[in-house]
Amino acid sequence: MIFVSVAAFARQPGVTSSASPAWSPSKDIGVFVFGRNGQTADQQLKDESECYAAAKQQSGIDPKAPAPAGKSAEQKQAEQKAVADNADTKGAAGGAAIGAIAGDAGTGAAAGAVAGTMRGGMQQRQASAVAKKEAAAKVAAEQKAQEDRAKLAHAEGLDTCQRAFGACMDARNYSVK
Repeated sequence: MIFVSVAAFARQPGVTSSASPAWSPSKDIGVFVFGRNGQTADQQLKDESECYAAAKQQSGIDPKAPAPAGKSAEQKQAEQKAVADNADTKGAAGGAAIGAIAGDAGTGAAAGAVAGTMRGGMQQRQASAVAKKEAAAKVAAEQKAQEDRAKLAHAEGLDTCQRAFGACMDARNYSVK
């Protein structure tokens, strides 16, 4: 049997050791780091890890966290349906108010709903369809605006984290780009 020392094997020229972890905090942040004073790979990794933790703490941002996800198609459809359903109930609500004045809100609501449906006929349905489309478009636009604001805030947070990381690494004699 032949036993070969792993340490002796790793010291051979041309043979690399995987003693250092493959994870580099600078990769998560999206920057390149180069030592100015001949720092070893282990020292650079240690400095990056410490600066990464400090940048996370100072900025309040975790660069590994994904950007905020928008709402699912099902959630968007449910919200738009709720807006459309709200438009449909306005006729019944008006009838209930009339019935309340007359003394019977339940009968008034039923009568108002029937009268509201019959009264306008085709014109009423067309106006309702337009109102539903406009309400759905307004909901969709607001959802998009919220998603855009969340993505922008995330991007600004990442920029802040990068700057904090860069400042820390610069103080330790590294070039960060």
